[in-house]
Amino acid sequence: MIDLKGMQTAFNQREARILSPLAALSSGGRRRKCEEKADLGYRQAYSLDVDRVLHSLAYTRYIDKTQVFYLVENDHITHRVLHVQLVSKISRTIGRFLGLNEDLIEAIALAHDIGHVPFGHEGENFLSRLCRSHGIGHFCHNVQSVQFLDKVERKGRGWNLCLQTLDGILCHDGEIHDQQIHPDRGKTFETLEAEMARKTFDPATPLTPMTLEGCVVRFSDTVGYIGRDIEDAIRLGLIRRKDLPRKSVAVLGDTNGQIVYALVTDIIESSIDTASITFSDEVSGALKRLKAFNYERIYLNPVIKKHSATLGRLFEILFERYLDDLRKGDESSVIFTRFLPDMSDAYCRSHTPEEMVRDFIAGMTDNYFLKQCPKSLRPRSFKLPPDSESQ
Repeated sequence: MIDLKGMQTAFNQREARILSPLAALSSGGRRRKCEEKADLGYRQAYSLDVDRVLHSLAYTRYIDKTQVFYLVENDHITHRVLHVQLVSKISRTIGRFLGLNEDLIEAIALAHDIGHVPFGHEGENFLSRLCRSHGIGHFCHNVQSVQFLDKVERKGRGWNLCLQTLDGILCHDGEIHDQQIHPDRGKTFETLEAEMARKTFDPATPLTPMTLEGCVVRFSDTVGYIGRDIEDAIRLGLIRRKDLPRKSVAVLGDTNGQIVYALVTDIIESSIDTASITFSDEVSGALKRLKAFNYERIYLNPVIKKHSATLGRLFEILFERYLDDLRKGDESSVIFTRFLPDMSDAYCRSHTPEEMVRDFIAGMTDNYFLKQCPKSLRPRSFKLPPDSESQ
């Protein structure tokens, strides 16, 4: 008969033998609240975090969250749920070759975008503007990811994830271009709270993961979206493959598969047996040029911002409506019936009405958001002519 209770200890001991001395061992996972060993079972700390992320309501809502292209009729465009799965696979591959903890990597990767609002970064900008105007700071999706998992989920009780997991989620920012990252070890839960506060009131605040695993996910976030967004843009006819910058193509290739392989290979070769996660000079330069191309030709493309003004107005309408409902105590409002029922006293005491509205709207899927809006103002999805080379 297998001794399941002893399996966790055995697996932890095996980790210590086979993983890199620089890896974050599961035995070192730190939770905010102490849990009885019986409650944790035989799973290791970060493996348990993966399970908790997968069973969160916020993870379920990934299925209808925009990645880049919103309200476009095309079943093959990347949504948020696919992006985090791609980041998980990419980062675990890198972690395996570097001897790092794949469970911690998976937990961070799957959860890193849980705080994203409806309609992607466009929606994030709208909500951030409203948050600032109501005195609660900027809205940052990485901060909100921790907020959901730590303070909103399970009716305000949170999932009690490990510090190392929450830190990796907070510090994942794949939009920042780094050639090299050294982990900022020795953080505490007090550090986490302080960094969240600083980021909320100054989004430009630089954050560095406390583990190499978190650094891997940060790099992999970029690897996961850069080529995939190009393929989606080609599929929608926004760009042609021949438009890609030649100097980047010469180093990275011109398809998502080639780009991912080149970036992953370079990270492994540049980072193995070092205390940092690194791109080579050549690949870093090529990636930086490709990111600049994506911003100019894809993310800022006016064609995909057809409904931008309308969506901005709808965010304002919903924010003001729910805030007014809370102040009036209108318990027939959807924020009372769908978000606040049975919410813990701790959550209600520690959050202002403005913060509650922020959390409610941020958690919505694209479709749920639109259903809350006046029918006469709801934008309709539209088609873009697909590029022939994507068929």
